Amino acid sequence: MSDPLNALFRFIREHNGISKGRLITIVSNTFCLIKDRSVYYCADFAIRFSHSQSQSKNFNNTVLALSMLQKYDERPFIVCLVTPNENFCFIANTTFLKRISHSSQELRKNNIRGSFNGSDIVRKFNGIENNYENIRRLFTIHEGIDFEDNLQRLVEATNNISPSNTRFNINDNVRTTILNAPKRAIHFTESPDFGILKAELDNKVIKYKNEILLAARIIENVNIRGRVIEYLIAGDDESIRESLIEAIQSRENRLPSFPNNHSLGDYQRRFDNFDTETDVKTKMMIYNSNPKGYNLDKMLKFLSDEKSVFMFYFVGIDLSNCTVNTVLVSIFQENLIGNGRIVSHWSGRNSRGVLQLDGTIIKNLIKNPNYQIVELNAHNFLKEMIDLRNTNI
Repeated sequence: MSDPLNALFRFIREHNGISKGRLITIVSNTFCLIKDRSVYYCADFAIRFSHSQSQSKNFNNTVLALSMLQKYDERPFIVCLVTPNENFCFIANTTFLKRISHSSQELRKNNIRGSFNGSDIVRKFNGIENNYENIRRLFTIHEGIDFEDNLQRLVEATNNISPSNTRFNINDNVRTTILNAPKRAIHFTESPDFGILKAELDNKVIKYKNEILLAARIIENVNIRGRVIEYLIAGDDESIRESLIEAIQSRENRLPSFPNNHSLGDYQRRFDNFDTETDVKTKMMIYNSNPKGYNLDKMLKFLSDEKSVFMFYFVGIDLSNCTVNTVLVSIFQENLIGNGRIVSHWSGRNSRGVLQLDGTIIKNLIKNPNYQIVELNAHNFLKEMIDLRNTNI
């Protein structure tokens, strides 16, 4: 099947009006699904079937435990609602949950408890309807986000905890410094320091190229894979890097623990005239996922420093020919700021949100580096971010 998800949806639509039990049997047999309690899954998706006697697509049945969803959150998780006349499908990965409703009083980041109901699944995300036609598009939004990011949000929403990410307040002096950031970025990219920074990162990629390619091949979890490769390049603890390399080379199923970086960038480098933060992003060149870029409040706070320069270092991995290509660009690169998506959903109720990057743009920049910064456009982008109001669902 060229697209198993589209084939699944087409098949489910063709079998409107049959019982839930009968639908489960024929879907499971047709798509060779494995049963895991109430979840049926394959390499391409997981699905949970629910039933309602109502003709409405709104339902409040308990769907699944959050701990169970965690097992399948790296692939599209579909909830199929079977009604007497029509079947409805929704994507229900953690990005698309409002809260955890059932038995969730003890839910914490270190204690994953509780279940979600049908009413906890969002029906519209950033203006996109949660339905058959948009599930693939919605999953590309979800797959660039760590489970831990969504877990933090769900803990806050479920238990009414004050959000950990707060809005950065900006006065007139700070605003001026932030709005000068594009000019600083242009000066940096035109300076010898840009070449020094690029060479330092490139040397790490060259040194650990074999381990990067092996990690890309053997680690299935997209977020863990990215974190491992990014630590090989930008990590600051040599003993942790060595333990990761040993685990990768021995193809161990269990990787050693290593820090989950919650700072703005992965690599900090100070020069005489610039203080740089560089966020390392890996890109599997055969996939079209849209990775999480940066928290807007953290970005604005960093750029309030008069010497600050924030960069992206994109690492493109092509396993078909065993190549690793890189590009170092400003966050104000013209294509990046023109095609990002602002998502407030991940970042808490009192923040500006997160910028999600366009995976196609990243792929194009890796293949054909383009360093263009249009100062006026970058200036306007920053003004929009400064004045942004949270639109959390």
